[in-house]
Amino acid sequence: MRLDRQICFSLHAASRAFNGVYRVILKELGLTYPQYLVMLVLWEQGELPVKKLGEHLRLDSGTLSPLLKRLEAGGLVRRERSVRDERSVEVRLTEEGVALRERALQVPRRIVEVTGFDPDEIRDLRERLDQLTTTLNAAALEETPGCQ
Repeated sequence: MRLDRQICFSLHAASRAFNGVYRVILKELGLTYPQYLVMLVLWEQGELPVKKLGEHLRLDSGTLSPLLKRLEAGGLVRRERSVRDERSVEVRLTEEGVALRERALQVPRRIVEVTGFDPDEIRDLRERLDQLTTTLNAAALEETPGCQ
């Protein structure tokens, strides 16, 4: 029952350490780590409804809406009601948001440098963490009454 032998604590500590490194690197871009994640999805996917964006990021609208407000105030994204379904809000990059991608291309390289891992080690770690996430999500569903 020692703290330093708990995988949950090791993951928590690594996550906090990553957030600290990202905070420094992303400061140059004027983004927080959660804002960077939003931008990554939009750079990859293009215009998306808020609901789909939240699904990609595993965030609910209560968490996502303030992030989008700040990105919109910074001129990086625009939110507009969908013409097809006015209940839905679409998020799209502005020209400034598209242009920021070029400056952000250096972020992954800098993260690799900071970790001291080579790109294959990073890929392997990411794959193992993805497997762990999938397994834990499935276990959580099994433990939830009414979910099969």
